[in-house]
Amino acid sequence: MVKKTEEKIEMTTSSGNIFVDLGFANAEEALAKSDLALLIYDIIKKRKLTQKKAAEILGIDQPKISNIICGRLSGFTLDRLMKYLVALGYDIEITAKQHHSRTIPPCVHVVNPGFKHQRLSA
Repeated sequence: MVKKTEEKIEMTTSSGNIFVDLGFANAEEALAKSDLALLIYDIIKKRKLTQKKAAEILGIDQPKISNIICGRLSGFTLDRLMKYLVALGYDIEITAKQHHSRTIPPCVHVVNPGFKHQRLSA
């Protein structure tokens, strides 16, 4: 007879921002850049654009498109990623509102009703 032992698995609840959870210095900016890059990727995929054609539309070279698609975003600012969305025919709206939570810190959110990569809430 084999005796089964139960192993306890330690779990930590996410803050809702993987970059905060991993200890990144500019976690809010990193998440916003990631969300914008995912939106750019979704648009490119939806339009069935090649990386070369997407690069032409955005006025950049193909390796930069590859970097966006692969999430290598250190060479991109939020401003630059937003300009790419405008070049792809999207409007950008920036809304600031008073933060009211005492337990969750203020943050930056990229919101798009058609954005299929929605952030999970805690």
